[in-house]
Amino acid sequence: MALQYKNQGFILNTTDLTTVLTIAADSRALVKSISVTNEHNSNNLVEMYLTDSSAGIDYEFFHELMTADETAQAAGQVLVLEESDGIKMQAATANVVKGVISYALINRSEENG
Repeated sequence: MALQYKNQGFILNTTDLTTVLTIAADSRALVKSISVTNEHNSNNLVEMYLTDSSAGIDYEFFHELMTADETAQAAGQVLVLEESDGIKMQAATANVVKGVISYALINRSEENG
């Protein structure tokens, strides 16, 4: 089992629900933090969802009307992403929401059983 510490940057260039992180089918991840910034000059609704691939459901964990130039921590606690799970985001305005997801990736491809 290999452990890697990673950062994944994102820029939402659409107002559609967008996948910003997907975990491989042979890995799991512990998401430590999600820093999100609204670089717009006015308020902007930002929503984030954990995609549970085994259940086929998106669970909303962040819903905030962010003020102009606000930065927030979207993950209040560690999020556990299992194989093929992911994180999706949506914002009311395109090209102004940016951020970084910091996580530990646990590769399970070499495990027995």
